[in-house]
Amino acid sequence: MGKIIAVFGASRVERDSELFKEGVLCGRLLAERGYAVATGGYGGLMEAVSIGCREAGGEVIGVTAPSVFPDRDGPNEWVTEERRADSLIERIHEMAELSAGAIALPGSLGTATELLAAWNLAFVARFSGLRPKPVIAVGRTWRQIVPDLAERLRTDGRLVTLVDDVRAAVDEIDRRLQT
Repeated sequence: MGKIIAVFGASRVERDSELFKEGVLCGRLLAERGYAVATGGYGGLMEAVSIGCREAGGEVIGVTAPSVFPDRDGPNEWVTEERRADSLIERIHEMAELSAGAIALPGSLGTATELLAAWNLAFVARFSGLRPKPVIAVGRTWRQIVPDLAERLRTDGRLVTLVDDVRAAVDEIDRRLQT
């Protein structure tokens, strides 16, 4: 398995929506460049990314949290390896540990939490002399939220690269991981 990219995104997205199609494209583009993906393993954009990745021959790690989501029947059918976490915090930690970088697609509070965790890990990496992992955020919502938070919290907003679409996100993560 090649390098793994964590992909965060909305858990509730209609399968026939443009956003779902963008998720499929994201997974496909990552697999075509030799990356495996790690997602939350369930539906919505997690499933979309999984579909795209698997259809392009890639591997999909689904980091699920059965005790947090007892109403979900397990990972989506496209997951090739399930890893179970006991809490949302452990789930985010596992995805961060596995990945060489992260892409945040549009989403809600859970996606925002994952994006903020990845951003924070990139921020504190320098205190240990480590190179920050790339964090890419896709879409208008993150373009508004990230700069506002960076200013209000007086932190380094440059650690999150803001892009308009998944093609730009995959290009950027690939460029950053090749250097």
